[in-house]
Amino acid sequence: MSQFAQESTPDDLPRRDVWQSLKRSWQQKCPSCGSGSLYGKYLKVNDCCPKCGTELFHQRADDAPPYFVMTITAHVIVSGILVTEKMFSPPAWVELAIWLPAATLLSLWLLPRVKGTLIGYQWALRMHGFGNPSFDERSLSDLPPSPNEATS
Repeated sequence: MSQFAQESTPDDLPRRDVWQSLKRSWQQKCPSCGSGSLYGKYLKVNDCCPKCGTELFHQRADDAPPYFVMTITAHVIVSGILVTEKMFSPPAWVELAIWLPAATLLSLWLLPRVKGTLIGYQWALRMHGFGNPSFDERSLSDLPPSPNEATS
């Protein structure tokens, strides 16, 4: 992974520590300084770090965090159900009373952490304009019209 990060950054730019940014972002802190808050609300990413001013609006986490959270939660919950069923064989209502809230709470706890980790990974690898000098920060009004807009 670090070899990919080294190959993808130009020589004149300092390398960013991928593991450090992943750790900071898992803690919902700025991947650059580690002290500023990554989120303004539960999942609303700050445009800039309130401490160091690092731009965070470049992030493109999109659908990946929920997918990873569902995968992790399903593995944990299904394993728990199988172990509980094998060891104790409780009635179905007990299983539901235990595992439905557990799945909900685990998902809600994991979602901001997984999203933060993906944002930290994007920042460390300079993806989507995170510190890449070749990123063109033109506004949408400066972009040429899309083919669909040109025909209408």
